[in-house]
Amino acid sequence: MARFFPNTGTFRSLANYNYRLWAGGALVSNVGTWMQRVAQDWLVLTQLTHNNASAMGMVMALQFGPQMLMLPWSGFAADYFDRRKLLMVTQAAMGLCALGLGLLTVTGLVQLWQVYVFAFLHGCAAAFDAPARQTFVSDLVGETDLPNAVALNSTSFNAARMIGPALAGLLIAGVGTGWAFLANALSFGAVLCSLTFLRVGDLHPIRRASRAPGGFVAGFRYVWNRPDLRAILLMLFLVGTFGMNFSIFISTMAVTAFHAGAGKYGLLSSMMAIGTVTGALLAAGRERPRIELLVSGAAIFGLGCGLAAIMPNYWLFGLMLVVIGVSALTITNSTNSLMQLSTEPFMRGRVMAIRIAIALGGTPIGAPIVGWVADRFGPRWALGVGAAAGVCGAIVMIHYLAKHRHLRLHVAGGRLRFTMDRGEAFSLPR
Repeated sequence: MARFFPNTGTFRSLANYNYRLWAGGALVSNVGTWMQRVAQDWLVLTQLTHNNASAMGMVMALQFGPQMLMLPWSGFAADYFDRRKLLMVTQAAMGLCALGLGLLTVTGLVQLWQVYVFAFLHGCAAAFDAPARQTFVSDLVGETDLPNAVALNSTSFNAARMIGPALAGLLIAGVGTGWAFLANALSFGAVLCSLTFLRVGDLHPIRRASRAPGGFVAGFRYVWNRPDLRAILLMLFLVGTFGMNFSIFISTMAVTAFHAGAGKYGLLSSMMAIGTVTGALLAAGRERPRIELLVSGAAIFGLGCGLAAIMPNYWLFGLMLVVIGVSALTITNSTNSLMQLSTEPFMRGRVMAIRIAIALGGTPIGAPIVGWVADRFGPRWALGVGAAAGVCGAIVMIHYLAKHRHLRLHVAGGRLRFTMDRGEAFSLPR
């Protein structure tokens, strides 16, 4: 198989057997994950409540809140334990959560409080899974191909986003919501199989963290002493907390603004995935991530949310979701690669856990607020909150670049150009 994937270019990491096996299992599991996300939103919004966006916000808060609650342990676990074995435990735990919720839904016994409980349990497992999974990429491919592998991971996750929601819509309409949860439970078997059959001798081991007092604090101290990491995390907090509440944005717009059914709701999620896959492939083609991409990514994200809020019909709204998808992926992928590559390997798990906690752990703050705005003022105003978050995130990065990289603005050759120290430059197209 490796002969089909050259050692250079957009898909170069797939020449690595271990990464290829991991990516295949992850793709199947990602499809299941997106099926469950759509099914869970639909279950809460239309079956367990009457279009209550606040209840959806509570589910998101419980599901992503553990990223922050478990931060003292999750990052250190990724640095200290064997990541392959840790991932086998976390993936199995999330599969059991999906199975339990699926059985309750299929049998007609599910209640809203049970969805809350399973969301929290899933979030606890995911809190340990996410930093281990993101840093495990370097174990698979090494440092040289890390940016490419990170981008291909994003491509897989977002390619599944095109497939999973559409399949979920069909399952919900055809046989019921619970079967989407059961399909997701089954999909975790693909990841467990890939982890089992990896060539362990071909992995790229790194120096593990020592079990010493203050390991958790050391991660915060490391980040605090890095102005670039502080700026990235502040931007990520703003956009992640108030902007990336896509479940609320898409479901409330679909149901209340455009009066769409389950099939069209799933299609909107798939349309957004077109943008995120495009963004991921663009990232995979870059040799190295660049910090200035975060400025344009956040600005376009804010503009896209603003335009989506005023779109008069279903299809134009879907078109704006493509734009939002490209920019959101640019932000998440660039922050992931930049922070991993600029962090010492033995500290990487803790730094990535902080990143994930900032990006997702802010959801307990942002999702209920955005859900309340959607209930009180309508989903278009909720998208306005996302637009403001993107603009504020761009301002944060511009301030960092102006202060620490001496960002300068000038016109050259008919183009608006930004130049910085160390010969870095980028331009806006005409």
